[in-house]
Amino acid sequence: TGLINPEIQASWTDPVDFKHVFRGIAVTVRYVPTQRPALPAPGEEFSKWESNFYSTISTEAFAAIIRPGTAIVIDDVEDKDIGSIGSNNILNWYRLGAVGVVTDAGARDTDEVGLEQVPLYLRKKARGIRPGRNEIESVNRPVSIGGVLVCPGDVVVADGDGVVIVPRAVAEKVAEYANNILKNDKAGRKGLYESLGRELDKTVK
Repeated sequence: TGLINPEIQASWTDPVDFKHVFRGIAVTVRYVPTQRPALPAPGEEFSKWESNFYSTISTEAFAAIIRPGTAIVIDDVEDKDIGSIGSNNILNWYRLGAVGVVTDAGARDTDEVGLEQVPLYLRKKARGIRPGRNEIESVNRPVSIGGVLVCPGDVVVADGDGVVIVPRAVAEKVAEYANNILKNDKAGRKGLYESLGRELDKTVK
């Protein structure tokens, strides 16, 4: 199925306006552990080493293909303390058009990301930066996230219950079924709201 492991959940939620909810088209990226030195060589300036690692080894090459409506799906090193996503780069991806990010690993700066209100779904919070820890392996190739195959162009749906991947080939039919279920659910819940004398909210209108 397309149900991603429920361990991958929203980093933050908005129970009023549901700003953590998103639907987008997958752009995929895979990072793998690096075998390169975890620290600069003796005498090498840290900032120069760090900058070179970011720009040539653990890059964000996928940023060039972000478009409005993109959902960034990152297959990362889940058993390491690596925050490939932070408050700076996720906000830049949002600026480029990304509607949300899903990773099977970690992210850092989660307090700031919550304030920025960029939808982020992750397995855990992390602290380490990418240099010396991982390197980019591929962009827009099939990846495995939370036990689910994600291909470029698949539909990504994320809300407070978790993340679902809908293969592009069946997305239109799935959307039709889902819309019918939603309409029936709204109608049923609206009747219950009215019988309880409860003010209608946007989930039943």
